[in-house]
Order: sequence, then C-alpha cells, then structure tokens
Amino acid sequence: MKAVQIKQPGGPEQMVLVDVEVGEPGPGEIRIRHKAVGLNFIDVYHRTGMYPLPLPATIGMEASGIVEAVGEGVTHLKAGDRAAYASQPPGSYCEARVMPAKTVCKLPDSIDFDTGAAMMLKGLTAQYLLKKTQPQDRLKEGDFVLFHAAAGGVGLIACQWARAMGLQLIGTAGSAAKCALAKEYGASHVIDYTKEDFVARVKEITGGRGLKVVYDSVGKDTWDKSLECLMPFGLMASFGASSGPPAPFAPGALGAKGSLYVTRQTLFSHIATRESTQAMADDLFDVVGSGKVKIRIDQRYPLADVQQAHRDLEGRKTTGCTILTL
Repeated sequence: MKAVQIKQPGGPEQMVLVDVEVGEPGPGEIRIRHKAVGLNFIDVYHRTGMYPLPLPATIGMEASGIVEAVGEGVTHLKAGDRAAYASQPPGSYCEARVMPAKTVCKLPDSIDFDTGAAMMLKGLTAQYLLKKTQPQDRLKEGDFVLFHAAAGGVGLIACQWARAMGLQLIGTAGSAAKCALAKEYGASHVIDYTKEDFVARVKEITGGRGLKVVYDSVGKDTWDKSLECLMPFGLMASFGASSGPPAPFAPGALGAKGSLYVTRQTLFSHIATRESTQAMADDLFDVVGSGKVKIRIDQRYPLADVQQAHRDLEGRKTTGCTILTL
C-alpha cells in the first residue's frame, strides 16, 4: 500500500510517497482501507517536529473508509462497515492501515466518505470547545464568544454550531473574503485582523463588557490581544498555534487582567475512551445530519500532491476543509 512518510522533520519536501506492508489487526485493532483523508494543521506540527514523532513516520490524524478486518475484542465495528476517525497515533496519510479501534466510529449512511474524512478531527474539536470547554459562569444563549481563524475548517463548523446554540460568535480572519465566508456560515460579527484592531472591535460589539471566552488556535500573533478581550473571570481557551507558540507570560498578569483562566486543550484528552469518543461523535453526527452544520470542503488534492496541500495550508491559501483523495 502507498503511504506518505517523513524521515526527518522539515518542510513539505520531507513528505515522500512510499510502499508499506499492511498486516492483520491485533487485539483491539482494525484494518481500514481509506476512501479519503483529512488535512489538519496538526499535521504540519508533526511534519516540522513541533510535535515530535518517532521516525520514520506516517503523519495524518483523520480519515474515512471501509473496515476490512477487526481484531479480538472489537465489538462496535465489523468488516464491511463504513467508518471514520480522528485519533492517535498519526498515520492516516495512506491507502490502508492497522490502527486502534477505540476512536474509530461507524459512519452514518447519510454522511459520504469525503465529508466523514473532513469532519472528524475538526468537528470533534468544535464539539469539545463549545460544549465542554466552558467559562466559569457557563455559556448561555445570547453570549458573545471570540473565535480566531473563523474561516478555517474548525472555524466554519464552530460558526454554525455556535449559531445553533444561540451564541453570538465573533470571528476573525485575514481577508475580506474570509470574513464574508465566516459571516455566511453563521458568525454574528466578523473582524478582518489585517485591517482592524480586534480588541477595539470586541469592546465595541460587547458594549465594553468583554467576553466570557476566547477560542484561539493561532497562538503567538493573537495571544496578548485575546487576553485583553476577556471580562473578569473570562477563559482563554488555546487549542493550537498556527503562528507559533505564545511567549512565556507571568501568571500574575492574569490576576491584573481580572482573575482570568487559561487552558490548553487537545482533542486527544477528550477522546481518550471509547465511550467519550462515541458520545462526542454522536453529537457531531446529529448536528451534521440535521443540516444545522454543513461541512464545507474547498480543497481536494490527490495523495501524491500532499506537498502542495501543505504549502497551501501553511500559506493560509485554504478555506473550510481540505481532503486528500485516493
């Protein structure tokens, strides 16, 4: 089978297509033949070594396909099932693989393979942020939240899901076109951070009250200003660092800004068990199946063109979701 591997950290040129052997699943494992593979910024972190992996490594964190075989002890899936996943360990950039079964979910017949591959990591991320990563006073209908990179894969899902929850999502993006896209998908307000001071705009939108929570996957470029957007006891929820990791800060600064909370979230803490994974996936399947959240796929690349896919992702040339086709 074909797989994309890296032998050392670096740029997109480090990813090469190689032939690999795919064996039989052991206890608690499945073998899945992929139909489509999702592209995410965490794949860049793995490729560059920001999140180190044992090398050589096949990267990629989500995909959809057909279960070919199941190992001992796997009861929620069987050969022939349509399935999708977002999971550790990395390895989805391939035609087929053997992997742990616990975070693989049966894909409803109403959801096609491309959508399944595009939505799992991003949709489950939006789920745990909006439903489980809550400020001290909880989010209530009508509350404002700030969501950076609102025109990206996670962002467009969050815009729609927040609207369905009755929240007023303020989305930031890096161009007028991206702001318009976030607005189209449910953002109540949009801010082009290349032209506007998003702190001033947030204060204006909220009547000077600030926000209960900021959801930030950008990191270094937005961190300090994001803290300025929070009301006392507000929550800074970091879940990525596309511009690089934030600079170290003194915890005392959080007190001076209103006794703020800061958390660094990862999806894999939330899907550590079969039960939690399935509960979150069921919530995602329901909201997508209802039509309240639509999964927008704006870019498709053949697996062999993965280097260009990464260049476009890092160059902020993508919107919505991106998949690799097989």
